[in-house]
Parts: sequence; C-alpha cells; structure tokens
Amino acid sequence: MNMISTTSIGITCKICIILILISISCTVKCDSPEDPIKCTAGGGGGGLKNCTITNSYGAFPDRTTCRVAEAFYPTTEAELISAVANATMAKRKVKVATRYSHSIPKLVCPDGGINNGIVISTKYLNRTLNVNASARTITVESGVTLRELIREAANSKLALPYAPYWWGLTVGGMLGTGAHGSSLWGSGSQVHDYVIQMRIVSPGGADEGYAKVRTLRIGNPELDAAKVSLGVLGIISQVTLNLQPLFKRSVTYVTKNDSDLGDQAMSFGKEHEFADFTWHPSQKRVVYRIDDRVSSNSSGNGLNDFIGFRSTPSLILSALRSTEETQESLGDIDGKCINGQLSTSTLRTLAYGLTSDGFLFTGYPVVGYHNRIQASGTCLESREDLMITACPWDSRVKGLFYHQTTFSIALPRVKNFIEDVQKLVALEPKSLCGLDLYNGILMRYVTASSAYLGKQEDALDFDITYYRSKDPSTPRLFEDILEEIEQIAVFKYNALPHWGKNRNVAFQGAIEKYKKASEFLKIKQIYDPLELFSSKWTDQMLGLTDGLSIVREGCALEGLCICSQDLHCAPNKGYFCRPGKVYQEAKVCAKLLNLF
Repeated sequence: MNMISTTSIGITCKICIILILISISCTVKCDSPEDPIKCTAGGGGGGLKNCTITNSYGAFPDRTTCRVAEAFYPTTEAELISAVANATMAKRKVKVATRYSHSIPKLVCPDGGINNGIVISTKYLNRTLNVNASARTITVESGVTLRELIREAANSKLALPYAPYWWGLTVGGMLGTGAHGSSLWGSGSQVHDYVIQMRIVSPGGADEGYAKVRTLRIGNPELDAAKVSLGVLGIISQVTLNLQPLFKRSVTYVTKNDSDLGDQAMSFGKEHEFADFTWHPSQKRVVYRIDDRVSSNSSGNGLNDFIGFRSTPSLILSALRSTEETQESLGDIDGKCINGQLSTSTLRTLAYGLTSDGFLFTGYPVVGYHNRIQASGTCLESREDLMITACPWDSRVKGLFYHQTTFSIALPRVKNFIEDVQKLVALEPKSLCGLDLYNGILMRYVTASSAYLGKQEDALDFDITYYRSKDPSTPRLFEDILEEIEQIAVFKYNALPHWGKNRNVAFQGAIEKYKKASEFLKIKQIYDPLELFSSKWTDQMLGLTDGLSIVREGCALEGLCICSQDLHCAPNKGYFCRPGKVYQEAKVCAKLLNLF
C-alpha cells in the first residue's frame, strides 16, 4: 500500500466521524453571519466612514478589497431618498448592499474608493408594509429576507409559489440578480415574475431635490427593466408581489442511474411542479426530486431543514476544509471519490434534512405546508456563541471556500450539454468526484421572462460548486475538466450566467445574448444619466467597457481569463494551456505531468 492510499483511508475515517457529527449538529446554535460592511469611524448624517465591503464568502472573484468612504443604513424610505439625494448632489458613486451580501461578483462595490464611494445598506429597510389577503398580495421593503417574506405570507394563509432554496436572500437582492427556484409551471420559478409593483429611488435633478421616486406597475415597460437591474437603476424601496393561497407539497427523492438524464431533463419538469435534479456525474447517479402540490387535507407536517444550511461546529468545518486541502495537495483523487460517495450516501440516509413532522424522518413522501418546505437556512436564526458554530461558508472560521459556476441552458440544448459532460467523465471517470463534497450539480428549471435581463427561453439552470484554493496560484485537481464544462456551457451552448454568481469567464459576451439589452440600457440612461450607480464591474458585465477578462499570470486558475498562454495557468506546477478534450475550441489549464 502506497502513501497516498494510506492517507485516503485515514482521511475517510475522519470524514465518517465528521459527517455523523454534522447530522446531529442541527440542535447547535451558531453565530449568525456578520454584516458585510465594516467601518472604522463614525460619520455625519447617520453614516459610517472608512469602510470595506465584501460578500458573505469573504472574497470577490478577483480577491481585491473593496474600500468605500461611507456607508449609510436608512431606516425609512425618506432616509433612503435623502441618502440618494445627497450622493447625487455631490456626484458620488453609489452601490446598494443587502443584509448578508450573497452575490459573488462585485455588484456591491462602487467606484470612487475610499475617497468618494458610498454604500447604502437595506439592512433596516426590512418591514412588511401590507398584506392583502383578498387580493393575494404582499408589499414589503426591499431589505426583507426571503425567510421573513415566507413567514409573513404564511401568517395570512398565503404563499410565494416559487423561490430560491436559501432563506438569507433579500427581496431586493433576489430581484437584482434574477434569483429563482425550480419550476416550468405557472409564471415560472423566478421571483421577479411575481412583482406587480415596485418603488425605486434614483438620482434626480435639482428641481426634483436630487432624487426621483418612481412607482412602476404592471403594464409599464420600465418595470421589465427594473425587475432585474443589477442595481444600476437606483435602489429598490418597496415591492408588491402577487401570492397564492397557502398549499401543501409532497416531496420524494429517488436516486437513479444517469444514463438517460438528457432525455429526462426534457420531460421531468413538465411532470412535476417543483421538480429538480442533483447530479453526481462521476458516480453516474442523479437524484430526482418528485415534488408536487397536494390537497391541503393531506396528512403531514413535513419540514425542510437542509443539512448544508444548518449550524455547524467550527471544528467540524475546519476538519472538513483541512481534509480537502490535504487531498488536493497530495493529488489524492481516490480519497476525494471515497469521501464524495460517503457524503452523498449520508445525505441520502438523512433525507437531505427533510423530516416528516419537524423532528423525525419516517419515510417518503414527506408532506407539509409550502412555507415549511420551499426554503431553509436555520444557521441564520441563532444566538451568538463566540464562533463555536457558524454557517458552513462563514469567512470568520476555516470553513468552505469555493467557486460557483452557475448558468442556464435553453431546454432544446440541454440534452447535448449533458451528453458532453458525460463524454468528459467517460474520459476522466474520477474528474468530478470533488463535486460530491458539495452535493453535486443542482439542476433547476426556469422559464422565459419578460424582464429585459431575465431568462430568454425556458431553460435548465446548472449550479456547480467546487473547491477553491486559498492560494490563487494553486491549481485544483482536474482543473481542466471544470474549465471545459464552463466553456462548453457559455460558448458552445450559449448559456446565460446567473448574475449573482460565477467567475468572470461566464460573463464574457453575456449581454449580447439578451434580446432587449439595448432597451435596458436606454432605461439605465434615463434613470441614472450621471452613472452614479454604475461601476467598472457593471459596465463590463453590460458590455459597455472592456476589462472583464483580467489577463495576468495564473488568471485562468481563478476564472479571470481564458488561457491563451501557459503563463495563464501554472506551468511551474505542471499545468499548461491546452485545448479541451471534448470541446476543442476550449482553452483550459491541463496537468501534463502525472505526478500521482
């Protein structure tokens, strides 16, 4: 037995213990995530000075630090209007920040830096303003979290039918980035497609007091621009959403071979209202979520408390991260595959966090009210405990640190994309074992939207989470395979990026894929002619300036560029720029020296 095999066995034994501990950690209380804005001095007008802002993961794709001069926390719409007016009068660059800042790209970072940049947080704009049970609507401020929205709607026997799976997103954040759940039914799974009215505060002229408040309603084409705006039109103040009567759902997870996944992907979403998939390509398995509405008279009080969103002891998180770092440094592919299989089997045994009554899982189907099933995130609602426990990705502890590549492929092209990924796995069977440590590839259905920057066609969204080194110059195991998948999706199959996730590569040429991009840019010019809410990053995303590709040594390792020279990879570590294995047009960082 060689050293690597011995290491794998030792690591596997540790992982067994860790996963068991995680499964019982749901009763542990943890520190809720910290404010992404940190300031060192007080300021006038309720603001704080000399600040930095990041995302909840603690690092932007380019790993730069975003510094701003001031941060403001308005508590009313009047204070929000005042903050925008003051910024406009002084011609200062502005960005809006949400309670937890879950967008991975630099959407919250204004130009202007430490001297002139301003961040306005919606943290305290978190009130429910009206629930109209007869009209089935709810009006909230933009800082209300998904958890709060779900709870307030359920209190009036109403429900937002489709939503992301994570509680911590705010209403403004969900709209700004086009966040969604999974469904091809009704108006689809994107939250913005249930907006019937919105109030948005933008820069104004002197005769308007330097701030203009617009109320946009269904029928106004400007609402289709504002529903998914990347924050460049101003700051959303209030949102009215169309709801449905509260209902029950029945959920069953079934694991199958992935041999016919391409065909199933075309039909499964039409058969089940809340259908999704979790794909484990290296295991050749896929978990089907059979999820439908049932009669409210159906027995059951099921609860979704997804294990990955629970409070977790920091020591466990540290051990998990150390294990993966060791496997990466030793090239322990077999260890990652063993641990990936153990991770997925444990999640399957624990029913992914579903319980039949809020306490125990007694078998499928799990039936419960929609508000108890549709999303989770119990690590948010916890007491402080000096970081003994935390959300798994909390940057204050040694926990998960990863890339996310997330894109939507139009349904007619999905089968071919899946088959290309399967071809890559056939060539390198163990190449995607690492995804199983992050619960595989989540696949969710989305529909075409009237939003100018929304989905253009009915599509399947692929959400891929994978290891990221703390050292940006260090390649990952099978670096080339994931890079090729990314490029196959974005360039071969014309995939649309998730605006709030992804590395720079996924946004290259993206704006050209939106039929009404020019109409959006016209509205942007009307709402913010001084471009105070724009930044270098949003200009690059919208195709207004160059610079999206950051070409430098090692840039391809972090998705900042597509390699064209070996220097963009890590030639000193055996990684060179080479064509793809299935998609020859791809340029990827491939390991040529097989040292393991």
